[in-house]
Amino acid sequence: MSPADERARSDAALYDSVHGLREREPLASAAVAFVPWQKRAGLAGLLVLVVLLVLATTPTLIALTALCTFVYLVTLADRVVLLTRGLARDAIMTVPDDLAREVPDEDLPTYTVLVPAYNEPEVIADLIDAVSALEYPADKLEVLLLLEADDDVTIDAAEAAGLGRVCRILRIPPADPRTKPKACNYALHYATGTIITIFDAEDRPDPLQLRRVAVAFAELDNEVACVQAKLAFHNGSQNMLTAWFTADYALWFNFLLPGLMKSDSPIPLGGTSNHIRSDVLSEIGAWDPYNVTEDADLGVRIAARGYRTAVLDSTTLEEANPDPINWVRQRSRWYKGYLQTWLVHMRRPARLWRALGPVGMFRFTTLLAGTPVIACLNMVFWLVTLSWILGQPEAVAQVFPAYVYFPALICLLLGNATIFYCNLVAVRESGNPQLWWACLTVPLYWVLMSVAAIKGTYQLFANPSYWEKTVHGLAS
Repeated sequence: MSPADERARSDAALYDSVHGLREREPLASAAVAFVPWQKRAGLAGLLVLVVLLVLATTPTLIALTALCTFVYLVTLADRVVLLTRGLARDAIMTVPDDLAREVPDEDLPTYTVLVPAYNEPEVIADLIDAVSALEYPADKLEVLLLLEADDDVTIDAAEAAGLGRVCRILRIPPADPRTKPKACNYALHYATGTIITIFDAEDRPDPLQLRRVAVAFAELDNEVACVQAKLAFHNGSQNMLTAWFTADYALWFNFLLPGLMKSDSPIPLGGTSNHIRSDVLSEIGAWDPYNVTEDADLGVRIAARGYRTAVLDSTTLEEANPDPINWVRQRSRWYKGYLQTWLVHMRRPARLWRALGPVGMFRFTTLLAGTPVIACLNMVFWLVTLSWILGQPEAVAQVFPAYVYFPALICLLLGNATIFYCNLVAVRESGNPQLWWACLTVPLYWVLMSVAAIKGTYQLFANPSYWEKTVHGLAS
């Protein structure tokens, strides 16, 4: 291919990676945070609430408190249901080592591994070692390091580390939005695999993961478009924050995601180690470059198109964020992205309801909208509780009449006890019993989550597609 042809190919790929989904299916893109009817509905709801608060302050606050208590209880009950289903032995796919290695090389599908990285020279050598350790035939595997063309430090570090047989650098032309999904969309124009997966720069995947996925796809029906592997951390004992984070992931990837799979509910994909059939990826429009949790959005789009996601017992080790400020930046992006994803898919609620069904719609809402909203509400109720402890103000007593107070008290006691129990089960069953102390101190983690949720919600209005980069390479 001549340099001119190569340049034209690159320009076309870049344009499609930025504008493709938005032009083909505008309502599926988060390029615009709120469509006009959502703005009008939001403003109308806010106006009604203000009027009610002015005309009938106490009854309105009582009603809001009762509504929040009901939402807490319903969400909590559903998490217990998911945990129970996730504890079942058949909730997660298992492919033993010998079965994964038995498959002849000629029967394995071609694979493309995408590894987006930006300004991460400190982890690039470890990354190349990790992907080089994958047990997969070299003639069926390509690993594309997606590096921004002007990211000289990471490109130099990758070249200095040596790329090996299967790795090559794909330079992403600089263009906004500078997001991971945009880089992945660009790479799709060069990828040759029939299965596509993503690893982050700091990932250490199970060496047999690709073979296990190939076996899983061969055993599953054609409605399964994606296989999500588990994520865990290699530095869970570094400090209290990494211990909380590890317990959090243990519950999510070992039990709640398998519980969702067993319930045929939409699965918000993790940011890495999701393995997707390339034909389906093209059919559903690939990643949204404007959505800051493009993985969660893709998981919902897979479900909305009638496909399913399976969860596989194969672990990719990552680095738990040990720095509180860096952690809040990362988590606030996730919360903002969850809200973005909920808003995007709720632009056609009747169509989504028909696609997901009532249970799927309920779980889609409680996970993607409920998770950040409840984290924000927690801060409000903690402050109310603190004010009651300090001075027992009459205004608080009026908002909590007996018929609201006792359900709220049950919610507080039962809810906290249930979450403690879920976390203890998760760390014990995932082989981290030494983190029991993190489960008992988890309310401090919830404060950080609440701060991140408030920040993410604010950013949804102020800067919806801004990608707050997480710094890696901080593990001790």
